[in-house]
Amino acid sequence: MTLLSSRPSRPVEPGLLSRALEVAGRLANDATDVITATAGRGAHPATLDSPFDWVTDTDRILERHTRRVLTAEFPGVPVVGHEFGADHGADVAEYRWVVDSVDGTANYVAGVPWCAYSLALVDASGPVVGVVADPYRAQIYAAARGRGARANGKPVQLTDRRGTAGAIVCTELARKGPWPGMGEFIERAAAAHAGVRVLGSAALSIAQVALGHAAAAVLHSYHEWDVAGSVAMAIEAGAVVLDKHGEDAALPTDGLLVAAPGVADEVLGWWQETAGIST
Repeated sequence: MTLLSSRPSRPVEPGLLSRALEVAGRLANDATDVITATAGRGAHPATLDSPFDWVTDTDRILERHTRRVLTAEFPGVPVVGHEFGADHGADVAEYRWVVDSVDGTANYVAGVPWCAYSLALVDASGPVVGVVADPYRAQIYAAARGRGARANGKPVQLTDRRGTAGAIVCTELARKGPWPGMGEFIERAAAAHAGVRVLGSAALSIAQVALGHAAAAVLHSYHEWDVAGSVAMAIEAGAVVLDKHGEDAALPTDGLLVAAPGVADEVLGWWQETAGIST
Protein backbone atom coordinates (compact mmCIF):
# COMPACT_ATOMS: atom_id res chain seq x y z
CA MET A 1 0.00 0.00 0.00
CA THR A 2 1.29 3.48 -0.87
CA LEU A 3 2.10 5.65 2.10
CA LEU A 4 2.42 9.38 2.38
CA SER A 5 5.88 10.65 1.58
CA SER A 6 8.71 9.45 3.78
CA ARG A 7 11.45 11.18 1.79
CA PRO A 8 13.68 13.48 3.86
CA SER A 9 13.33 17.18 3.20
CA ARG A 10 16.16 19.60 3.78
CA PRO A 11 15.41 22.29 6.33
CA VAL A 12 15.13 25.80 4.89
CA GLU A 13 15.91 29.01 6.71
CA PRO A 14 12.53 30.49 7.80
CA GLY A 15 13.39 33.96 6.55
CA LEU A 16 14.05 32.60 3.06
CA LEU A 17 10.71 30.78 3.06
CA SER A 18 8.82 33.90 4.07
CA ARG A 19 10.57 36.15 1.58
CA ALA A 20 10.24 33.65 -1.27
CA LEU A 21 6.50 33.26 -0.59
CA GLU A 22 5.99 37.02 -0.52
CA VAL A 23 7.87 37.69 -3.76
CA ALA A 24 6.36 34.71 -5.59
CA GLY A 25 2.87 35.77 -4.51
CA ARG A 26 3.47 39.28 -5.80
CA LEU A 27 4.63 37.92 -9.16
CA ALA A 28 1.60 35.62 -9.37
CA ASN A 29 -0.70 38.61 -8.85
CA ASP A 30 1.14 40.52 -11.58
CA ALA A 31 0.68 37.54 -13.92
CA THR A 32 -3.03 37.32 -13.15
CA ASP A 33 -3.54 40.92 -14.21
CA VAL A 34 -1.61 40.47 -17.47
CA ILE A 35 -3.18 37.14 -18.46
CA THR A 36 -6.77 38.20 -17.87
CA ALA A 37 -6.22 41.45 -19.78
CA THR A 38 -4.68 39.83 -22.87
CA ALA A 39 -6.18 36.34 -23.30
CA GLY A 40 -7.40 35.40 -26.77
CA ARG A 41 -5.58 38.19 -28.60
CA GLY A 42 -3.52 36.03 -30.92
CA ALA A 43 -0.10 34.38 -31.12
CA HIS A 44 2.04 32.42 -33.53
CA PRO A 45 3.49 28.88 -33.50
CA ALA A 46 7.03 28.69 -32.12
CA THR A 47 7.97 25.68 -34.26
CA LEU A 48 6.45 23.36 -36.83
CA ASP A 49 6.67 20.39 -34.46
CA SER A 50 3.15 20.85 -33.15
CA PRO A 51 0.32 23.21 -34.12
CA PHE A 52 -0.29 23.76 -30.41
CA ASP A 53 3.30 24.63 -29.48
CA TRP A 54 2.66 28.33 -29.06
CA VAL A 55 4.82 31.23 -27.96
CA THR A 56 3.14 34.54 -27.18
CA ASP A 57 4.32 38.01 -26.29
CA THR A 58 2.68 37.46 -22.91
CA ASP A 59 4.86 34.40 -22.20
CA ARG A 60 8.01 36.37 -22.91
CA ILE A 61 6.95 39.55 -21.14
CA LEU A 62 5.94 37.72 -17.97
CA GLU A 63 9.08 35.59 -17.88
CA ARG A 64 11.30 38.64 -18.39
CA HIS A 65 9.45 40.44 -15.58
CA THR A 66 9.77 37.39 -13.33
CA ARG A 67 13.48 37.11 -14.02
CA ARG A 68 14.10 40.82 -13.34
CA VAL A 69 12.33 40.69 -9.99
CA LEU A 70 13.91 37.41 -8.87
CA THR A 71 17.41 38.52 -9.88
CA ALA A 72 16.99 41.70 -7.84
CA GLU A 73 15.42 40.00 -4.80
CA PHE A 74 17.51 36.80 -4.79
CA PRO A 75 20.89 37.59 -6.37
CA GLY A 76 22.88 34.48 -7.17
CA VAL A 77 19.85 32.17 -7.34
CA PRO A 78 19.53 31.01 -10.95
CA VAL A 79 16.23 30.94 -12.85
CA VAL A 80 15.02 28.20 -15.21
CA GLY A 81 12.18 29.23 -17.50
CA HIS A 82 10.11 27.85 -20.34
CA GLU A 83 10.93 30.69 -22.72
CA PHE A 84 14.55 31.59 -21.98
CA GLY A 85 16.03 28.39 -20.58
CA ALA A 86 18.33 27.99 -17.61
CA ASP A 87 20.72 30.50 -16.09
CA HIS A 88 24.34 29.39 -15.86
CA GLY A 89 24.91 26.99 -12.97
CA ALA A 90 21.26 26.17 -12.41
CA ASP A 91 21.98 22.43 -12.52
CA VAL A 92 24.38 22.60 -9.57
CA ALA A 93 23.00 25.49 -7.51
CA GLU A 94 21.69 24.94 -3.98
CA TYR A 95 18.44 26.63 -5.00
CA ARG A 96 16.88 27.49 -8.34
CA TRP A 97 13.69 29.20 -9.41
CA VAL A 98 11.58 27.50 -12.10
CA VAL A 99 8.87 29.40 -13.95
CA ASP A 100 6.27 28.85 -16.63
CA SER A 101 4.68 32.19 -17.32
CA VAL A 102 1.65 30.72 -19.15
CA ASP A 103 1.02 27.01 -18.64
CA GLY A 104 -1.80 26.13 -21.01
CA THR A 105 -0.82 28.50 -23.79
CA ALA A 106 -3.10 26.95 -26.43
CA ASN A 107 -6.07 27.59 -24.12
CA TYR A 108 -4.84 31.13 -23.47
CA VAL A 109 -4.47 31.88 -27.19
CA ALA A 110 -7.97 30.57 -27.92
CA GLY A 111 -9.53 32.43 -25.01
CA VAL A 112 -10.43 29.19 -23.20
CA PRO A 113 -10.41 30.13 -19.50
CA TRP A 114 -8.00 27.49 -18.25
CA CYS A 115 -4.32 28.38 -17.92
CA ALA A 116 -1.91 29.24 -15.14
CA TYR A 117 1.24 31.04 -14.07
CA SER A 118 3.56 28.70 -12.16
CA LEU A 119 6.61 29.62 -10.08
CA ALA A 120 8.61 27.54 -7.60
CA LEU A 121 11.81 27.66 -5.61
CA VAL A 122 13.43 24.22 -5.78
CA ASP A 123 16.32 22.51 -4.02
CA ALA A 124 17.73 18.97 -4.10
CA SER A 125 14.75 17.67 -2.09
CA GLY A 126 12.12 19.17 -4.38
CA PRO A 127 9.92 22.27 -4.23
CA VAL A 128 10.66 24.63 -1.35
CA VAL A 129 8.04 27.24 -2.23
CA GLY A 130 5.40 27.03 -4.94
CA VAL A 131 2.87 29.55 -6.18
CA VAL A 132 0.33 29.01 -8.96
CA ALA A 133 -1.98 31.72 -10.29
CA ASP A 134 -5.36 30.56 -11.64
CA PRO A 135 -6.35 33.85 -13.27
CA TYR A 136 -9.85 33.00 -14.50
CA ARG A 137 -10.98 31.81 -11.08
CA ALA A 138 -9.18 34.66 -9.29
CA GLN A 139 -7.23 32.17 -7.19
CA ILE A 140 -3.64 32.18 -5.97
CA TYR A 141 -2.45 28.79 -4.70
CA ALA A 142 0.64 28.88 -2.49
CA ALA A 143 2.68 26.47 -0.41
CA ALA A 144 5.96 26.39 1.47
CA ARG A 145 7.82 23.42 2.87
CA GLY A 146 6.44 22.55 6.30
CA ARG A 147 3.96 25.42 6.28
CA GLY A 148 1.04 23.84 4.45
CA ALA A 149 -0.89 24.88 1.35
CA ARG A 150 -3.35 27.72 0.87
CA ALA A 151 -5.84 28.88 -1.74
CA ASN A 152 -6.35 32.64 -1.52
CA GLY A 153 -5.04 32.47 2.02
CA LYS A 154 -7.34 29.65 3.19
CA PRO A 155 -5.66 26.42 4.34
CA VAL A 156 -6.02 23.38 2.07
CA GLN A 157 -5.74 19.83 3.44
CA LEU A 158 -6.74 16.60 1.73
CA THR A 159 -8.78 13.90 3.38
CA ASP A 160 -8.49 10.21 2.56
CA ARG A 161 -10.58 8.88 -0.31
CA ARG A 162 -12.10 5.40 -0.17
CA GLY A 163 -12.06 4.78 -3.93
CA THR A 164 -12.24 6.27 -7.39
CA ALA A 165 -15.93 5.62 -8.19
CA GLY A 166 -17.52 8.93 -9.12
CA ALA A 167 -14.16 10.72 -9.07
CA ILE A 168 -12.32 12.79 -11.66
CA VAL A 169 -8.81 11.84 -12.77
CA CYS A 170 -6.82 14.42 -14.74
CA THR A 171 -4.20 13.78 -17.37
CA GLU A 172 -2.50 15.72 -20.17
CA LEU A 173 -1.54 14.91 -23.73
CA ALA A 174 2.10 14.27 -24.53
CA ARG A 175 3.88 16.67 -26.88
CA LYS A 176 2.87 14.70 -29.97
CA GLY A 177 -0.59 13.69 -28.81
CA PRO A 178 -1.97 10.83 -26.69
CA TRP A 179 0.65 9.06 -24.59
CA PRO A 180 1.11 5.28 -25.01
CA GLY A 181 -1.87 3.51 -23.50
CA MET A 182 -3.85 6.70 -22.87
CA GLY A 183 -7.00 5.41 -24.58
CA GLU A 184 -6.89 2.20 -22.59
CA PHE A 185 -6.27 4.21 -19.40
CA ILE A 186 -9.45 6.21 -20.03
CA GLU A 187 -11.38 2.98 -20.61
CA ARG A 188 -9.95 1.45 -17.42
CA ALA A 189 -11.01 4.52 -15.43
CA ALA A 190 -14.49 4.38 -16.94
CA ALA A 191 -14.80 0.72 -15.92
CA ALA A 192 -14.12 1.87 -12.36
CA HIS A 193 -16.82 4.55 -12.75
CA ALA A 194 -14.28 7.39 -12.78
CA GLY A 195 -14.03 10.15 -15.38
CA VAL A 196 -10.83 11.32 -17.08
CA ARG A 197 -10.34 14.97 -18.02
CA VAL A 198 -7.68 16.62 -20.18
CA LEU A 199 -7.65 20.25 -19.06
CA GLY A 200 -4.73 21.63 -21.06
CA SER A 201 -2.68 22.83 -18.09
CA ALA A 202 -0.46 20.47 -16.10
CA ALA A 203 -0.17 22.98 -13.25
CA LEU A 204 -3.93 23.26 -12.84
CA SER A 205 -4.47 19.51 -13.24
CA ILE A 206 -2.24 18.86 -10.22
CA ALA A 207 -3.79 21.78 -8.34
CA GLN A 208 -7.20 20.11 -8.70
CA VAL A 209 -5.85 17.13 -6.74
CA ALA A 210 -4.44 19.37 -4.00
CA LEU A 211 -7.79 21.16 -3.77
CA GLY A 212 -9.69 17.88 -3.49
CA HIS A 213 -11.58 18.39 -6.77
CA ALA A 214 -9.84 15.51 -8.57
CA ALA A 215 -8.74 12.18 -7.12
CA ALA A 216 -5.50 12.02 -9.10
CA ALA A 217 -3.47 13.48 -11.95
CA VAL A 218 -1.28 11.38 -14.25
CA LEU A 219 1.39 13.00 -16.42
CA HIS A 220 3.21 10.54 -18.65
CA SER A 221 5.77 13.27 -19.39
CA TYR A 222 6.21 16.84 -18.21
CA HIS A 223 8.60 19.74 -17.74
CA GLU A 224 9.69 20.76 -14.25
CA TRP A 225 8.57 24.35 -14.80
CA ASP A 226 5.02 23.18 -15.56
CA VAL A 227 4.48 21.33 -12.31
CA ALA A 228 6.90 22.38 -9.55
CA GLY A 229 4.60 25.06 -8.15
CA SER A 230 1.52 22.85 -7.98
CA VAL A 231 3.51 19.83 -6.73
CA ALA A 232 4.61 21.98 -3.79
CA MET A 233 0.96 22.64 -3.05
CA ALA A 234 -0.01 18.99 -3.46
CA ILE A 235 2.72 17.75 -1.12
CA GLU A 236 1.79 20.27 1.56
CA ALA A 237 -1.90 19.41 1.17
CA GLY A 238 -1.10 15.75 1.85
CA ALA A 239 -1.12 14.21 -1.64
CA VAL A 240 0.93 11.19 -2.66
CA VAL A 241 3.56 11.93 -5.34
CA LEU A 242 5.07 9.01 -7.27
CA ASP A 243 6.79 8.20 -10.54
CA LYS A 244 5.38 5.66 -13.01
CA HIS A 245 7.15 2.80 -11.20
CA GLY A 246 5.58 3.72 -7.87
CA GLU A 247 8.74 5.28 -6.44
CA ASP A 248 8.32 8.18 -4.02
CA ALA A 249 9.89 11.37 -5.39
CA ALA A 250 8.98 15.05 -5.18
CA LEU A 251 9.75 15.77 -8.84
CA PRO A 252 10.15 12.39 -10.58
CA THR A 253 12.11 12.24 -13.81
CA ASP A 254 10.04 9.32 -15.15
CA GLY A 255 6.38 10.31 -15.24
CA LEU A 256 4.31 11.81 -12.44
CA LEU A 257 1.33 10.64 -10.42
CA VAL A 258 -0.22 12.97 -7.85
CA ALA A 259 -3.09 11.39 -5.96
CA ALA A 260 -5.22 11.75 -2.88
CA PRO A 261 -4.44 9.28 -0.11
CA GLY A 262 -6.39 6.09 -0.58
CA VAL A 263 -6.46 6.01 -4.40
CA ALA A 264 -2.80 6.25 -5.43
CA ASP A 265 -2.31 2.49 -5.69
CA GLU A 266 -5.47 2.02 -7.76
CA VAL A 267 -4.67 4.76 -10.28
CA LEU A 268 -1.01 3.73 -10.46
CA GLY A 269 -2.18 0.22 -11.32
CA TRP A 270 -4.33 1.50 -14.20
CA TRP A 271 -1.38 3.49 -15.54
CA GLN A 272 1.11 0.65 -15.28
CA GLU A 273 -1.28 -1.90 -16.82
CA THR A 274 -2.41 0.20 -19.77
CA ALA A 275 0.94 1.81 -20.60
CA GLY A 276 2.94 -1.42 -20.22
CA ILE A 277 5.09 -0.04 -17.41
CA SER A 278 7.34 -2.56 -15.68
CA THR A 279 7.24 -2.61 -11.88
